[in-house]
Amino acid sequence: MALPVVAIVGRPNVGKSSLFNMLAGHRISIVDPTAGVTRDRVSAVVEDAGRWFELVDTGGYGIVDRDDLDVHVEQQIRFAVEQAALILFVVDARDGMLPLDQEVAGWLRVANKPIVLIANKVDAPGARVDLGDLHRLGFGSPLAVSATHRRGEEELKAIIHQHIAALPADEAPADPVMKLAIVGRRNVGKSTLINAIAGVPRVIVSEVPGTTRDSIDVRFERDGRTFVAIDTAGVRKKSKVADDIEYYSMHRTELSIRRADVVLFLLDSMADVGTVDKKLGRYIADQYKPCIIVVNKWDLAKDKAGSDDYGAYLSKTMIGLDYVPIAFITAKDGKNVQSMIDLASELFKQARTRVSTGELNRVLGEAMDRSLPRPKHGTGAIKMLYATQAAVCPPTVVMFINDPTRVTPTFERFLLNRMRETLPFAEVPIRLIIRARGGYRPTGELARNQVEK
Repeated sequence: MALPVVAIVGRPNVGKSSLFNMLAGHRISIVDPTAGVTRDRVSAVVEDAGRWFELVDTGGYGIVDRDDLDVHVEQQIRFAVEQAALILFVVDARDGMLPLDQEVAGWLRVANKPIVLIANKVDAPGARVDLGDLHRLGFGSPLAVSATHRRGEEELKAIIHQHIAALPADEAPADPVMKLAIVGRRNVGKSTLINAIAGVPRVIVSEVPGTTRDSIDVRFERDGRTFVAIDTAGVRKKSKVADDIEYYSMHRTELSIRRADVVLFLLDSMADVGTVDKKLGRYIADQYKPCIIVVNKWDLAKDKAGSDDYGAYLSKTMIGLDYVPIAFITAKDGKNVQSMIDLASELFKQARTRVSTGELNRVLGEAMDRSLPRPKHGTGAIKMLYATQAAVCPPTVVMFINDPTRVTPTFERFLLNRMRETLPFAEVPIRLIIRARGGYRPTGELARNQVEK
């Protein structure tokens, strides 16, 4: 069942994103003094007093965008208003009623939706702010709030609750079975892929690099199951980050990778793998995240090189991701998008798999017998005592041996490859922890998983 939508609308720089973060309960939208930071619809599922709704932040109506995306931003606002069960019309209490506020009001009246007028930035208790002329907007007395200081929050939530109380949204939304983070450098087609997955123009697609700034969660369904796809800002060299907005965008991209179940790492088939791609690949590997290298715009490149040749090229250039599967898609046509989602589901299944201690010890024991590092002069051979799987997501194997100091990176890679060849972890990262007997005490998630086992 679709949740009722509460959309936040207003001209630029009235504090819409701050209000969104206040109601959502944590910082989701980027907040910056620069007008026009929000471009796409940023949404969050919110629960209050037993009622659930989808809260939507929108770009500033009438923004003069520095990348000439004004029309795209306005289109996203219109989509939000069309879907809304309630509109929160935000104005700046300190500025009073401005001509652009009147323009927004006139447009909203045509929408014929329930509207709550909110006068934001009433920051000090008892502050003398003249709200009288805001009545002329035609939506009754404004509610005075300060999103920054959370003043008026409870009253606003009560008003929202009154408006949605009669709507069918008693049940909590289904938890997503999988979260997919879509990452890559700028202009590789991430937003196009999001729209292909969602089946609607959910985010702005433009040839302008850096169009997406926030990380945007998009819920979608496949075969009765709910998924979340996370669109992220394009990554580029840190030395070229122009301002705070780009800094926060990069931070959100890294956070999206950490909270994802599977990462879809997009590459442009017509561009060479660069330094930014390699660094991003290393970050994904360091987080032990299941990953698919998604080669987009394959319709433009397939005549130049076959998939086998391109796969061999990636194996040489994307160090540390040699086990990662590759998907070739054309996002603008939706070609191979469903098979990519199916592959992501398979990787997530691998990452959650447990193997028995007996099977794990058999596999690693045979590997030790096949290829032991040559012992140093005056030392004995490395001996495995036993191994156990301590956690999933990622599969975490703790291996106890007589002397961990003699294990080389080459031998560790050999063990990992052997596990991928023989255990159901063929295409996902494995965390291998090598310890001396009695030298390992699991903590945090590892301890909890071991107790559950």
